[in-house]
Amino acid sequence: METESALSLESLNIIGPDHYAKNGYPHREWTYLRKHNPVFWCEYPKTDPFWAITKHADIIQISKQPRLFLNGPRLLVFVNEMGLERSPTPPFRHLLDMDPPDHGEYRAVVSRRFTPRGVRPLQPEIENITRQVLDDVTGRDQCDFVIDVSSKIPLAVIAELLGVPHKDWEQLFRWTNETIGGGDPEFQAGTTAQETMDRSRLGLFQYFTDMVVDRMKHPADDITSVVANGKVNGQPIPQFEMLSYYFLLVVAGNETTRNATTGGLLAFIEHPDQWQKLKRNPELIDSAVEEIVRWTTPVIQFARTATEDTVIRGQKIKAGESVCLFYPSANRDEEVFEQPFKFDISRDPNPQIAFGLGEHFCLGANLARLELKVIFSQLAQRLDDAELAGPVERLRSSFVGGIKHMPIRMKMKPAATAA
Repeated sequence: METESALSLESLNIIGPDHYAKNGYPHREWTYLRKHNPVFWCEYPKTDPFWAITKHADIIQISKQPRLFLNGPRLLVFVNEMGLERSPTPPFRHLLDMDPPDHGEYRAVVSRRFTPRGVRPLQPEIENITRQVLDDVTGRDQCDFVIDVSSKIPLAVIAELLGVPHKDWEQLFRWTNETIGGGDPEFQAGTTAQETMDRSRLGLFQYFTDMVVDRMKHPADDITSVVANGKVNGQPIPQFEMLSYYFLLVVAGNETTRNATTGGLLAFIEHPDQWQKLKRNPELIDSAVEEIVRWTTPVIQFARTATEDTVIRGQKIKAGESVCLFYPSANRDEEVFEQPFKFDISRDPNPQIAFGLGEHFCLGANLARLELKVIFSQLAQRLDDAELAGPVERLRSSFVGGIKHMPIRMKMKPAATAA
């Protein structure tokens, strides 16, 4: 870690998307806040004020009080670069911005599909998808790991679960990139950030509107059918909430696992001793996955809004004020993790909270863990060597810690000779 020199509470930048694109996560700044001001009032240009919450224990305390700290009014903190007026009608209504009791009712529609028991039967298919993706880059000296590997596997898995035909997978990938990366010039195609996100949202909404018509008449064994024919409080799911549900499943089911996979391999490239350790000790895969998730923490932040005056770590939070939960900071908390800036695949215990906790614990956490377990098990068997072949390009976002491009030089063995 860098020293604290030249840092002050007045100059901290923990929310600007350009900072994330250029430098990655602001761990230096978060470390400073955890030490000097863990509940810090932030006022930035073009951003509504908020309390920055950087300690593990405080994020747990807030997350376990869903009626005191609501999701709905403000899902996340962002920089309003376009000077846009806040829309009176939100573009979505899905699990992330629902509060009790609606949240539990909607979550129950598909939750059994994502339990450990529910995802276990998916392992052979995930193994097949992963093997095919790695086969496609075998024999090559270089690849863009994001485009050629890490983006393809979770996209294929969630598309299969939803029953989306293979010919449409590339379109789902584009919609996902444009939604999460609407503020990134690479995905804007000559439009503004807002226009980019609206275009992708409406495209995906129309796509699933057509699928729902078919699944209501001819239900299949897929999640699209489960949602299309699901009920909340005994009533069919309203169309807006239904389409928002599909949107969340596509984006969350694809984007976060992709970034954990990319960031995980980058961590191994930067810590080759840990890569050799995993190759020698495949039984460490479960703890390796937990450390990859802690190290990468793909979702940077969510916001909550206080419903009444309360106190966090001695600091009064007034009713109506927002708190911003910085999960990567919590996963480097010195009071919780021994040597938090050491990447250690045998770390035990590892109480990482990258999947959140409480009411909004990630619905797809068990699926993400299974995908990462399969991916890194196969990579450990087949990838003899990997190094960066060019600069890592990060997503211009302070919400999802994404890597857009990661060129690598590699030696990938065919599946038949992997041992």
